[in-house]
Amino acid sequence: MTNSSDDRPLYERDPVAWQAYLAEGNAKQARKRVGADVLIRNEQGHVLLVNPRYKPDWDLPGGMVEANETPHQAAERELREELGVEVRAGRLLVVDWVAPHGPWDDSLMFVFDGGTVTGEQTRSLRLADGELLGFRFFSPDDARAALRPYVWQRLDNAVAAATDGGFRYLINGVAHGPR
Repeated sequence: MTNSSDDRPLYERDPVAWQAYLAEGNAKQARKRVGADVLIRNEQGHVLLVNPRYKPDWDLPGGMVEANETPHQAAERELREELGVEVRAGRLLVVDWVAPHGPWDDSLMFVFDGGTVTGEQTRSLRLADGELLGFRFFSPDDARAALRPYVWQRLDNAVAAATDGGFRYLINGVAHGPR
């Protein structure tokens, strides 16, 4: 094997060229939309759902992650902005990969455990900005009827993970791999 005059890796030979190489690679990498939701239950075991103004279906509280924001920070920010409540995004319960649909590319949805709220905490919830038409605690059966099927499956898996201490990786709401 012959040695050229400089066999060192590019990052050692030419740090400026290495940075340009990394920037070009980063620019070509796929970008994914990321959402972060929170599972919040009341003392009766009902789940909190929100009715967004911008779509026809009920949903879990939360929203889209902004640039350079962690998913748990986004979930906490969205609850503060939309419902005027400080909720700690606890343990990660679910990651759901959602296939491209309609005008949307694929996305990753995170669901964190927001715990159980008391009656007093429930009374402190309020519509804090114009994004929501309403919010309500739903029994599991009522939640199933109010949600799109893959969102219901995401919720159902989140409740199961919160109950059994596990974690779920989903593809379009369907569990994939070991639990």
